Amino acid sequence: MIVMEKHPIGIFDSGYGGLTVLKEIVALMPQYQYYYLGDNARAPYGPLPYQTVYEYTLQAVNWFFGQGCQLVILACNTASAKALRTIQQNNLPSSKKVLGIIRPTAEVIGSYSKTGHVGVLGTVGTVQSESYIIEINKFFPEVQVHQQACPTWVALVENNNTNSQQASQEVKHDIGMLMQKNSATDALLLACTHYPLLAHQIQKHVPAHVTLISQGQIVAQSLQQYLQQHPEIEVYSSKSHSIDYFTTGNAETFDAHAATFFGQAVASNTIQL
Repeated sequence: MIVMEKHPIGIFDSGYGGLTVLKEIVALMPQYQYYYLGDNARAPYGPLPYQTVYEYTLQAVNWFFGQGCQLVILACNTASAKALRTIQQNNLPSSKKVLGIIRPTAEVIGSYSKTGHVGVLGTVGTVQSESYIIEINKFFPEVQVHQQACPTWVALVENNNTNSQQASQEVKHDIGMLMQKNSATDALLLACTHYPLLAHQIQKHVPAHVTLISQGQIVAQSLQQYLQQHPEIEVYSSKSHSIDYFTTGNAETFDAHAATFFGQAVASNTIQL
């Protein structure tokens, strides 16, 4: 009797933010086995140069492959922007797949805007890459994309500072900078997986007609469609209704912070890349 080997689905982020994506994926598809890895020891990726992000992300991807994962999701905008394409072109065995979160978002974001003006809030690295401008233009060439880097927002979230006066002031400033670029902007993408935890602050400072877009549900729905369209991957994906958490940092620190992002307690193991 031949027993088919089963494979977890890998979810990677430089730190905690990808847990907001994992949360939506698990809510939509709880039946699978997931491995989550946060490279907390080397986070944040946002300010790092392309080559470094590529090398770190490739190390993580290879770790997932070593754990038996055939499919890895880069639930990190910076890794998706700076490393995904090179890994897909140069580093993938034929049986393995690595997907990002920028393209699924770009495929649908135009449908959120009536004016054809979309705002993108992201880290310095994501904004400088212009990945969203390039990808959105492929699907919605008529849409104008206005970007704003928010260099302090990740720290606000990770320091549990989202309800402070400082958070309110910094969010107000960056939202103001974005809206000054074009007041017709009516769809605002939170292009960093940390930013949903600041949504209550962001909502206070955007005009009433502006729609906030978080990536978690979009990515989850895109992954579901991908698995439906690729039965050669889906059939081998383990369905153990389980999640295993890993970090390159301190496991106790990770667990304490991760619960805020994922919405429930987690228990991780520390690994080295």
